[in-house]
Amino acid sequence: MISFLSLLGISAVSLRIAGYDLSTLQSWLPPGLLGVLFNRHVALISGHAGNDSGAVCTDTTGQATVTEAAIVAAIAERVAQQVRRAGAHVQILQEFDSRLAGLQVDLLVSLHADSCIEASGYKFATNDRRAVDPARLTSLGDCFDRFYAETTQLATHLNTITHNMTDYHAFRTIDPHTPALILEVGFIGGDQQLLLHQPDQVARGITASIRCYFERETTQP
Repeated sequence: MISFLSLLGISAVSLRIAGYDLSTLQSWLPPGLLGVLFNRHVALISGHAGNDSGAVCTDTTGQATVTEAAIVAAIAERVAQQVRRAGAHVQILQEFDSRLAGLQVDLLVSLHADSCIEASGYKFATNDRRAVDPARLTSLGDCFDRFYAETTQLATHLNTITHNMTDYHAFRTIDPHTPALILEVGFIGGDQQLLLHQPDQVARGITASIRCYFERETTQP
């Protein structure tokens, strides 16, 4: 029976990745068998996509070497792949995507990277002015402070959180009940080795944080 249920669970996740809506099947299976990400709806904003390049780093001759938009696009694709493999619905959106208007999903995460200065660290802000339960947003932040920091070995860089983060435009556009977070994954200057050459590691930290959030949401009364 255990083997049968495990096989059924694997099949269900595979079908979910293929695009099938399996809400009914999910109700037949024991709670937890498919994992907390199964059938969740997650949206990722690939920072600056469709709008501009974001921060641009140059070499000594003034030639562009790397852009923020390219770095976060690579990370967003990897996060999407990892979360989809766990059975979630995932959409990657552009910075000012028309689909943000009234967006209703289980979680929105906007990915950005900080400037080319020789600094190091990550930071985030949540949509705490909206109609989302503050305890859920605290839990969301706690998960990133634990798992993103643990996976990437980056420290927080709180004194550079800006108004553009706390009053992020997408926070004002999405449905007020959608939990959302904007994450600066690190500094392109001081953290470039990690962000540019180890995007899988960065993505694992984000995915682990998302998984933690849904695990806490599932177990909390």
